[in-house]
Amino acid sequence: MLEQIKSGQGFIAALDQSGGSTPKALKGYGIEADAFSNDEEMFALIHDMRSRIVTAPCFNGDKVIGAILFERTMDGDAGGKPVPALLWERGVVPFLKVDKGLEDEADGVQLMKANPGLDDLCKRAVAKGVFGTKMRSVINLANEAGVKAIVEQQFAEAARIAAHGLVPIIEPEVNIKSAERDASDRLLLNETLAALDAWNGAPVMLKLSLPTEAGLFQPLVDHPKVLRVVALSGGFARPEACVELAKNPGIIASFSRALLEDLRHQMSDDEFNSSLSGAINEIHAASVA
Repeated sequence: MLEQIKSGQGFIAALDQSGGSTPKALKGYGIEADAFSNDEEMFALIHDMRSRIVTAPCFNGDKVIGAILFERTMDGDAGGKPVPALLWERGVVPFLKVDKGLEDEADGVQLMKANPGLDDLCKRAVAKGVFGTKMRSVINLANEAGVKAIVEQQFAEAARIAAHGLVPIIEPEVNIKSAERDASDRLLLNETLAALDAWNGAPVMLKLSLPTEAGLFQPLVDHPKVLRVVALSGGFARPEACVELAKNPGIIASFSRALLEDLRHQMSDDEFNSSLSGAINEIHAASVA
C-alpha cells in the first residue's frame, strides 16, 4: 500500500461525504430528498451509490490509487466483501475520513470539532485493513493566528493517528472563494513547512486546495516528510479543476464532486460505467501531467 501511494501513477477518489453533505451528494446523483425519510434510509442510498462506483470495472489501481471512505462505508460491504478488502483486491488503497465536522468560524478559520473517539476509530480502521486517514478544517481568511491554530490542530491529531500505524492525510482547506485566497495559501505554506520541520514521525500526506499561484506548494511536494500531496477540487467543476491541477506538477487529485458530477442513479450500468470511466481518465491525465 505504501508503495502504491508513494509511486502510483493515479489519483485518490474521495467517497467520504457524510452527515450534512449526503443529501447534496444524493441530489447530484439524481435522488431527491423525498426518496428517504430518515438517516438510515439516506445512508443506505449513498452506500448503494458508492458500491456501484467501487465495483465498476474502471475503478481499479491502474488509475485510482486510493479511495477515502466514510465510516459507514468502511463498515459496509460491496460486491459481497468488506469495502476496504474489495478496494485493495483492486489495487485501491483504503483511507478513512475521521473528523467529526467543523467548529464555527473564529479568527477566519474553522477548526475541527473535538474528537474523543479518534483512537477507538483508528483501532477499528487498522483491524479492517485501512492504510490512512483524512481530516478536514477550513481557512476562510488570511488570519495568521487562525492559520497557525489550524496547522497546530491538524498536526496534533496527526500524531494521535500515526501512533496507530496509520498515515494521516492533513487537510487544511483554503476556501477558493475567499477574497484572501492567495495570502491564505502563503500563510498555510509557511506554517505547514514549520510544522513539518518539527515533525518526528513517519511521512504524512497533505490534501490542499489548488493554489492561486501555480507551483506555490512545490516545497511541500519535495519535502522528505511528505509522502504525497493531493488536491481537492474545492468547488471547481471537473474541467476547471483538471486545468488547475495540471499546472501543479507532483500534486495529484483527490476529487469528490468533480469525480461524481456526471453520475446519475437512473443510468444503465453501461451508461454509468462509461461516464465514470471518462471522469477517471480525465482526472488521471491531469494528475500525471
